[in-house]
Amino acid sequence: MKNLSPRKEHKFSFGLWTVGNPGRDPFGEPTRPMISPVKLVKHLSEIGAYGVNFHDNDLVPIDATQAEREKIVREFKAALDDYGMVVPMATTNLFTDPVFKDGAFTSNDPRVRLYAVQKTMRSMDLGAELGAKIYVFWGGREGAEVDASKDAYEAIKWFRESLNFLCEYSISQGYDYRFALEAKPNEPRGDIYFPSSGAYLGFIATLDHPEMVGVNPEVGHEQMAGLNFYHVVAQALEAGKLFHIDLNDQKGPRFDQDLRFGSEGIKNLFFLVKLLEEKGYEGPRHFDAHAYRSEDEEGVWDFAAGCMRNYLIFKEKARQFNEDKEIQALLAEIHAIDKSFEPLPMKFTKERAEQVKAYNLDRIELAKKKLPYEKLDQLVVDLLLGVR
Repeated sequence: MKNLSPRKEHKFSFGLWTVGNPGRDPFGEPTRPMISPVKLVKHLSEIGAYGVNFHDNDLVPIDATQAEREKIVREFKAALDDYGMVVPMATTNLFTDPVFKDGAFTSNDPRVRLYAVQKTMRSMDLGAELGAKIYVFWGGREGAEVDASKDAYEAIKWFRESLNFLCEYSISQGYDYRFALEAKPNEPRGDIYFPSSGAYLGFIATLDHPEMVGVNPEVGHEQMAGLNFYHVVAQALEAGKLFHIDLNDQKGPRFDQDLRFGSEGIKNLFFLVKLLEEKGYEGPRHFDAHAYRSEDEEGVWDFAAGCMRNYLIFKEKARQFNEDKEIQALLAEIHAIDKSFEPLPMKFTKERAEQVKAYNLDRIELAKKKLPYEKLDQLVVDLLLGVR
């Protein structure tokens, strides 16, 4: 294996809420002390990360005074400068506080919806002050536990109104944000509107400024819905809408686990990394994951280092895949086209339609083509397990 040490140019980032998670889960209280944002920045830089992201209240407590806010932000800025770190992305916590118990942009109460927009504007100000160019929206309470309680048809409109307003606010302030929408099917019991990145891709086209808005798919969120994350990201990337990505891992379609990247779904994540590295994704490789609740602070840094190491292992395996003569020969055989066949461009004209209908295609003969996918898949497994 080549050098697996993370470097700034790899664009690895973590959230304050990830490495700063104190080991709390829905059934247990914290198992390790909180770590200050400044200390998190220092240690992330030391292990090779280039960026740190935050929800507004990860950095500035929701009830902080203006003087307290200024002090916190000043110290955080100094830490970023001291340790050569950047803030690629910012987001708003619109789910933890009790005011959001019925949603934020989709709350039945228009005053709550207004507060959510107000809180987001202030958070956008903070993100821009610290250099963020990507702004993520995750609707942790944008849904319903009781469908009779909320008109889902109207809630979609409320969500759209809020995003349109915030796009205009970004333009008016000259922030140049790219908004990334993060999907998830449920949290923790209620169903969330826009349960998948595909749902958001459809929704984006209905916005006033669709060019400003893309998606932020997360491994675990899509797998909770039983989807193939590699396919999800490929669609977003091909559409030019992969503005940010959250990397973690998940044990199948259950609750959101936020496991160390590469700790479970090895084959799927290999193809994901191969896709990101080969198809032009230039954004941050952001790890939205948490260390096991059994870990102390040292274990948190083992976790963070493991996320980056596993990504680099997959990147190196992708290089080996492309240089493996047997794999490439098998792919050439699978992708080979009969030399007598002259492909027809699939650009419609009336004449082309008649040509396609008249083309002589023998389905019996086509079905005879050998497709040795078992052999191909085993070669991939051999490669990933280190026996090639």
